[in-house]
Amino acid sequence: QVQLVESGGGLVQAGGSLRLSCAASGRTFSTYAMGWFRQAPGKERELVAAISWSGGSTYYADPVKGRFTISRDNAKNTVYLQMNSLKPEDTAVYYCAARRPPGLGYQLYEYDYWGQGTQVTVSS
Repeated sequence: QVQLVESGGGLVQAGGSLRLSCAASGRTFSTYAMGWFRQAPGKERELVAAISWSGGSTYYADPVKGRFTISRDNAKNTVYLQMNSLKPEDTAVYYCAARRPPGLGYQLYEYDYWGQGTQVTVSS
């Protein structure tokens, strides 16, 4: 069992930055691929970024490429999402998710554990 707790959300002006963190419990964190999803009001939850267990492979959705960076520190059982040049359309609840091996996941159903989410609001 893995428990995930997100933090770092908040209100920021367009063009600003935020860094989300996701702290995981459990000894198997370092074997899991991790993903950050987001869900805006009235929209489906979508994958923003994903990272392999080693950090050697990453994936970014087109809308965030070049602006967001996913990383992880397995010694701290934590995954991060650095968000720069934020836009109002980035406003959403951001969720951290963990996927049992093998491989990265690109769909919601491919992830096994979820956090409660953290709100990110970008004002124009």
